[in-house]
Amino acid sequence: MKKWVFWLFILSLLGYEIAQQKTKVVNEKQEKITYQAQETTPARNELTINVTKDQIYQGNLLLVNKEHPVHQEGVASGVVNLFQHKELVKGYGLLDNTIRLSPSLVQKFTTMIEAADKEGVRHFLINSGYRGAKEQNQLYQEMGADYALPAGYSEHNLGLSLDIGSTQGEMNQAAEGKWLSKNAWTYGFILRYPKDKTAITGIQYEPWHFRYVGLPHSLIMQEKNFVLEQYLDFLKEQKTITTTIDRKTYEISYYPVSKSTTIHVPANRRYEISGNNVDGIIVTVYP
Repeated sequence: MKKWVFWLFILSLLGYEIAQQKTKVVNEKQEKITYQAQETTPARNELTINVTKDQIYQGNLLLVNKEHPVHQEGVASGVVNLFQHKELVKGYGLLDNTIRLSPSLVQKFTTMIEAADKEGVRHFLINSGYRGAKEQNQLYQEMGADYALPAGYSEHNLGLSLDIGSTQGEMNQAAEGKWLSKNAWTYGFILRYPKDKTAITGIQYEPWHFRYVGLPHSLIMQEKNFVLEQYLDFLKEQKTITTTIDRKTYEISYYPVSKSTTIHVPANRRYEISGNNVDGIIVTVYP
């Protein structure tokens, strides 16, 4: 009888150990499942987008210069003659009846000069906007390589730039030029060819030539004293940057694109995709 009790005790111990091992395995599986669920949950808040090579040549951050020509995909759509659409001409004058711009760019420009008007600066003039190949080639022949680019290599062929003047004098002296130099960044515009960056841009100082790149890019460029060439190189080097403006955080990422690239963007936030006209795209996620 005593031997029987002894072996029963031993079997009970073995049963307890087996039960403990099973419990341990079950707990480990539960932990693993929980961890995987935590890992994949954020993907539910993302959208997957397929980006093709054509996207490299579209958007507000396209680099156009002597090395990188305008592609047809990037030319602003809906360009109109402002002299024939006087409902768009508010608070500024036109040098002549040939000025062409897209209505969307006109609206951004108008918002900017309305702010200037509140500060008593109100003598703006648009001297040039979008140019076709024939116009650009003629200007290049007249001005030379230091002040103009061949047809297809000018930002004016893109439709995101305009030459802004003042009825009161030259832009480097007039109140309009000084106001823009100080404030244009706040409205998404940049002075494209500054005096101290000619070695980088390849173009002499043009206090009248402003280019739209949008926020927050214009303010980052101002803060870091970048021209567009430097800014795009910076994004390519950093891959992803975040910046906070007026307590709002923006995330900007560069992605190389060869043939087709898949990227992830937030499903619950606004975002914008622009090519750089060279080798990739920039994704800007807004607050």
